[in-house]
Amino acid sequence: MPSDEYRALELLDSAPYGRLSVTMRALPFVITTRHIVSDGKILIRLHGGYGYGRACDGSVVAYNADNFGGREEGDENVWHIQLMGTARTFTPGPAELPRFGPAPRTADDSPFIPEYLCIEPQFITLHHLEGVPARTAAHAS
Repeated sequence: MPSDEYRALELLDSAPYGRLSVTMRALPFVITTRHIVSDGKILIRLHGGYGYGRACDGSVVAYNADNFGGREEGDENVWHIQLMGTARTFTPGPAELPRFGPAPRTADDSPFIPEYLCIEPQFITLHHLEGVPARTAAHAS
């Protein structure tokens, strides 16, 4: 794996959430998910009640994450990662499950039912922007 891909996976591991993109019946869907990186693979937890995990199983998906909202004031470096690969359902092992942290209690007022996908990246891009001010209290008003 080229060094940019290793760096992308390191950065991805530092961001707890990302966005999973898939098409269902030719319509695009983007789902916010919790992820971890394990042995070069992206392991994703999402709400099983939506049916997106079943739709993604065996499909080529895109996944992206960034540090846009998680920067300290004064940090003007932004990164964005996008990867593509085939998603497969899986059951996390005892070493992986705690790394996801606590699951949400509810999803759209229904009990959160965890479902897991594994993506083995086939293509990874890492982009950097410099000189991007972090959002400050002045920006929030």
